[in-house]
Amino acid sequence: MATQLRPVADPLDDLSLPGWVYWDEGFFAAEQRAFLRAAPQVVCHDSDIASPGDWRTLDYLGESIIVIRGDDGEARAFANVCRHRGSRLVDGTGGCAKVLTCPYHAWSYARDGRLVGVPHRTDYPGLDPATLGLKPVALERWHGFLFVTLEPGAPSVATMMAEHEAEIAPYRFAQLRAIGRVTLRPRALNWKTIADNYSDALHIPVGHPGLTRLFGQGYKVDAFEHVDRMEGDLVEQPSSNLSERAYQQLLPEASHLPSSHRRKWLYFKFWPNLAFDIYPDQVDFMQFLPLSGERTVIREISYALPDDRREMKAARYLNWRINRRVNAEDTELISRVQAGMRSPSYEPGPLGRSEVALRSFARKLRRLVPEARLPRSPVAG
Repeated sequence: MATQLRPVADPLDDLSLPGWVYWDEGFFAAEQRAFLRAAPQVVCHDSDIASPGDWRTLDYLGESIIVIRGDDGEARAFANVCRHRGSRLVDGTGGCAKVLTCPYHAWSYARDGRLVGVPHRTDYPGLDPATLGLKPVALERWHGFLFVTLEPGAPSVATMMAEHEAEIAPYRFAQLRAIGRVTLRPRALNWKTIADNYSDALHIPVGHPGLTRLFGQGYKVDAFEHVDRMEGDLVEQPSSNLSERAYQQLLPEASHLPSSHRRKWLYFKFWPNLAFDIYPDQVDFMQFLPLSGERTVIREISYALPDDRREMKAARYLNWRINRRVNAEDTELISRVQAGMRSPSYEPGPLGRSEVALRSFARKLRRLVPEARLPRSPVAG
């Protein structure tokens, strides 16, 4: 009778990542090659580029990407780079354009990316415009949100969220509309420091008294193959904080949601650096866009279903006030962590059984970049 072999446990599963991976530039370069360039990144919502010529941009890992609505109604993504001498075509985060005209030599491109205008055309006798359209970038539409990927290799957003479709559907993402503008918050932090904190439940009762007043001890975290899922249900006990108590009292009935979710704050973090905060009153997205080993830009915007009720407007304002405080608390907490990762005295600390999301994150990173198993940085190169 054959002996059935059990999988060998990885002794590192019970340990967090070594400190050097949170600041080392060589490791950051390895992450880009291994998975960051393939990771789906949200650019905007369909409603943000509703008309032909409307566009939005995203800067990610040194690349600028433009998503533009064509005359045929299709949204397309392109590298924001002229095919002539490499100039960036558009600046800023959005606008409307009949054609995209390069500010350097005035080469121009149609809304579907075709090269349609070349000044001094006779200077280029062998030029074939059909071969010099804007370079396309892979684009995915998921429940009205538009995602781009710089390279293939990662699962689609639809695949990542497949087992959560039934929970997401009632929120009517495709009908959402922006209720603010994109904000960019530069931070002197490694992107993983931010990502770890987002999926960390143990710091909630320690570092976020407001969330503890709102959720009690009911905050939960689960780790799935491609996403982490967190949730907290608003408690009935009125908060001692004015903004929190007003939010509890004024949050109106969201009749489109099942009763189980009408007072639930729900969070999804997509591997590796993208998150959606899903509330009964609105939906926020947050990206941790890495710039270097110790610099990251947090990119955020809020969306909501059209709702003119005064109570809903008040709830959304109060939501912003509450989470502004939470963000400030997190910035203080993780800045201390980032500083500690630089200390030669730091060694990987133990991960508790309940820290399922941190375990999952570390396991993925060690698999994709095996050098993460090393206690110290290897020789450069």
